[in-house]
Amino acid sequence: MTMIFRDRTQAGQMLARKLSAYANRQDVIVVALPRGGVPVAFEVAKALNVPLDVCIVRKLGVPHHKELAMGAIAAGGVRVLNYDVVSWLGISSKTIDEVAAKELRELQRRDRVYRGERPPLDVRNRTVILIDDGIATGSTMRAAIAILRQQQPQRIIVAVPVAPLETYRELQAEVDEVVCLLTPEPMNAIGLWYENFSQTTDEEVRELLAKQLAASVN
Repeated sequence: MTMIFRDRTQAGQMLARKLSAYANRQDVIVVALPRGGVPVAFEVAKALNVPLDVCIVRKLGVPHHKELAMGAIAAGGVRVLNYDVVSWLGISSKTIDEVAAKELRELQRRDRVYRGERPPLDVRNRTVILIDDGIATGSTMRAAIAILRQQQPQRIIVAVPVAPLETYRELQAEVDEVVCLLTPEPMNAIGLWYENFSQTTDEEVRELLAKQLAASVN
């Protein structure tokens, strides 16, 4: 029988067991892609007893087909394009710029909402475990990897419950380690592999970040 996760909490708990070698290490930080990656990453950070932060990345959806990613952006001007999609649909640079400008505003809003005045955690010379609730095209994850690289971590580990086999293999060449529980072919949508894939709210993200911050301070 094909494994299906009950929800993001269970997926995070299962992922944490695969990452147990990183528990209680001073040099490890878990970084989540909001919003859906945060409940997964919270369970991992809690189980490993390490700090939790977010890397805010916005998918650049194709106009009129928002679920299809033509790329992604992250803070600091990082932009990753899915050239296969861009050339296949003949998307102009003007269209890309317009979508990117809109997503940048949402990225900045989320940064204020999730972090408030708190600065991002320093990942320099540390092992970063980068987590989302799943990978579809990989654009969002690649934008997150690009922004993390600028901060010079020691190692980057991508950890997700589900990803297409091809993307999983590609990412193995791009980061130090990839941990993935499920690589179905065909994969289709991430939500198909969860019984409950309801949208994570801004409030939930903020609560989980504050909860893990309090736990790591005590």
